[in-house]
Amino acid sequence: MSPNGSDRSSRRPMRRKLPQVLTAGLILATATGCSYNWEDFPRLGMPTPVTEEAPRILSLWQGSWAAALITGILVWGLIIWSVIFHRRSRTKVEVPPQTRYNMPIEALYTVTPLIIVSVLFYFTARDESKLLELTPKPAHTVNVVGYQWSWGFNYVENVPGVEGDAKTDKNLASIPDKFLADFPENAGGVYDAGIPGDRNPQTGNPGPTLWLPKGEKVRFVLTSRDVIHSFWVVPFLMKQDVIPGHTNSFEVTPTREGTFLGKCAELCGVDHSRMLFNVKVVSPERYQQHLKELAEKGQTGYIPSGIEQTDPARNAEKNQL
Repeated sequence: MSPNGSDRSSRRPMRRKLPQVLTAGLILATATGCSYNWEDFPRLGMPTPVTEEAPRILSLWQGSWAAALITGILVWGLIIWSVIFHRRSRTKVEVPPQTRYNMPIEALYTVTPLIIVSVLFYFTARDESKLLELTPKPAHTVNVVGYQWSWGFNYVENVPGVEGDAKTDKNLASIPDKFLADFPENAGGVYDAGIPGDRNPQTGNPGPTLWLPKGEKVRFVLTSRDVIHSFWVVPFLMKQDVIPGHTNSFEVTPTREGTFLGKCAELCGVDHSRMLFNVKVVSPERYQQHLKELAEKGQTGYIPSGIEQTDPARNAEKNQL
């Protein structure tokens, strides 16, 4: 038998198997999505946003997917075109003409990735700057304290009947002056300190519960007592590291009432998986009532916020003021 005949005979089994493989792949892809809600498809796996800031993150996520899909279609199209129109002929076995030093193509290979990266960098930097922008005197401030293996929440608020001043409280001494300056005057405050065994009484989900008011801006001041953690409320579509010796901060405005899941998104040790918490968004009136309930329980003042800020970090922040 000729070599060409043996090639054709060896290809036939593969051609018979190809439809079976494609069919199996199609069944596998569709079977995994039988219970998928197609109304969720535009979010591309992201949860429903519950803050005013989250849609900006969702838009960046969708745009990144769109750019990746366009790039993928272009690359796949070129590969398929090359496979079909430049495949080896069955009758001609000579080496095809070789092309070298094609300057237009080489320039295209260099310029196109630079344009893609530059566009993605621009939109990412634009949105990051907006998301990390702090407004003067936010309506509410919560000092989120991360520690092995749970979370504490210092509500920096003027609570009726609670005396004190967050700006001079020794438990908040590790927080830089630029954040203390925006604290309310004479805010005695209340706190809630969690342990891994805590449960939300309504949902039964593990971890302590952070309460927030709907429709009012909240600033999170993030501090750590031990190692690096990460504060992540899943439907906020945003997370930020909680670093010992350095203070991070961001703001959100909740737009929907409900109880949402939160977790530590930084591997912080043996019980990292137990660092869970809940976020309960309620009406402003119910929020104020909750603060009074914490005061009635005797949870007044503040828990220690964390490790004191390092001198290099303090100096860097002074230069940014």
